[in-house]
Amino acid sequence: MPGEDRAEQGEEPAGAPAEERKENGDSKGTVPEQSAAAGAQEVEFVHPEGGWGWVVMLAAMWCNGSVFGIQNAFGILFLSLLREFGSEDDDDLRFRTAWVGSLSMGMIFFCSPIVSVFTDVLGCRVTAVGGAAVGLVGLLASSFVTSLGPMYFTYGIVFACGCSFAYQPSLVILGHYFKKRLGLVNGIVTAGSSFFTITLPFVLSGLLERVGLQNTMRVLCILMFVLMLAGFTYRPLLPVKPGNTRTGSRFPPLSKMFNINIWKSLGYRIWAFGIPAALYGYFVPYVHLMKHVEERFGKEASKEVLLMCIGITSGVGRLIFGRAADYVSGVNKVYLQVTSFFVIGLMSMMIPLCHMFGGLIAVCLLMGLFDGCFICIMAPIAFELVGDKDVSQAIGFLLGLMSVPMTVGPPIAGFLRDRLGSYDVAFYLAGIPPIVGGAVLCVIPWVEARRKRREKEEALNKDQDVTEKMMEPEKAEQEARSKTSESVL
Repeated sequence: MPGEDRAEQGEEPAGAPAEERKENGDSKGTVPEQSAAAGAQEVEFVHPEGGWGWVVMLAAMWCNGSVFGIQNAFGILFLSLLREFGSEDDDDLRFRTAWVGSLSMGMIFFCSPIVSVFTDVLGCRVTAVGGAAVGLVGLLASSFVTSLGPMYFTYGIVFACGCSFAYQPSLVILGHYFKKRLGLVNGIVTAGSSFFTITLPFVLSGLLERVGLQNTMRVLCILMFVLMLAGFTYRPLLPVKPGNTRTGSRFPPLSKMFNINIWKSLGYRIWAFGIPAALYGYFVPYVHLMKHVEERFGKEASKEVLLMCIGITSGVGRLIFGRAADYVSGVNKVYLQVTSFFVIGLMSMMIPLCHMFGGLIAVCLLMGLFDGCFICIMAPIAFELVGDKDVSQAIGFLLGLMSVPMTVGPPIAGFLRDRLGSYDVAFYLAGIPPIVGGAVLCVIPWVEARRKRREKEEALNKDQDVTEKMMEPEKAEQEARSKTSESVL
């Protein structure tokens, strides 16, 4: 386990000349120096842009892979749950079973505002390790469940809450080590879920056939145990926020735990509304596509190939668009998300129109490519909208708002299938929210450009006021002199 001493990383001392650090290719930021002396000066913080950061990146990649790989492969578990806990002809079984996966995905995001507070107070390492341990307990408990009711609690709440506490620190810690390469690193990290999405469906199918549902979940516990070990690599570099100096507690006042300043940004408010609005149909294909393929092409169809296609192109998309985002200035990165939502919405509507399996593969390839684009640039956009200091809670609140559409979308699709006898209408409706949400996001660059113009004008007016105030004594002196000369005359 890495020690706490920052000097072990080979990081330059704080007093190193700025020229030396610039030559090393490091990125700079300004952070307050943690000193007991009053009036502590601000020192430059240097993002290592590598070093131990690459180990942290691999650990965060495993976190994304294990958490969302299991979630994205729920379509395979969904079929097994249908067979395990009831008859597939049960009218409401799909609706009730879909709640297990959607509740799990929703809780991962619902807990995020609370996780952001824990991350700020306890740090990324403690939060991630504790979350992975809770997720391990929840998944292990799910392997002993024999009905859907307890599964809602063990898998949908306990396991998901643990995943949430393990996942969010993996996004925040990257900002400690990278700035110039943050888009690329986020792309690599989020590609972890693509790798797991490619491989897990085949692994789960084989395990379910050989050892059954309960033992399969016990095997998945290995992923959570490794995730717990990976959390120990999250060595923080940015200074810890001061606690409550009045009481001597390390915990700041409640009013400072929840940072409401992020909501003062109109661009962030639009972003925090547009993203959840786009996600009402996002998780529907991951849950119901496998069952749709069985109904349309038969049980012998290689349905796992579709998840593999989504996973492969999603990983490619994260790498490509993650690197491309580094070359897109400021909040204009939002346009990449807009494009991805438009394509995801159209591809969802195309699923019922595919009467050949090859056409469905093409749809999944495109859907995965732009799914990777949407995910990998979420953190860089948050950094652009609210800055480094507030990014933890900005991401937390956004993920919390995302929990509602991620939770209700799949059960609604299952309800429509139970009532209409087909998934066609469900997939058509699932394609509308991404298009609407993408249209809302188009406004953000214009809003941010207007805000910057206003701030520039205010700064200019303030400079003019300061100049006028500085000139007032001289004007008064000149007027006094002129009055004196007039009186003499």
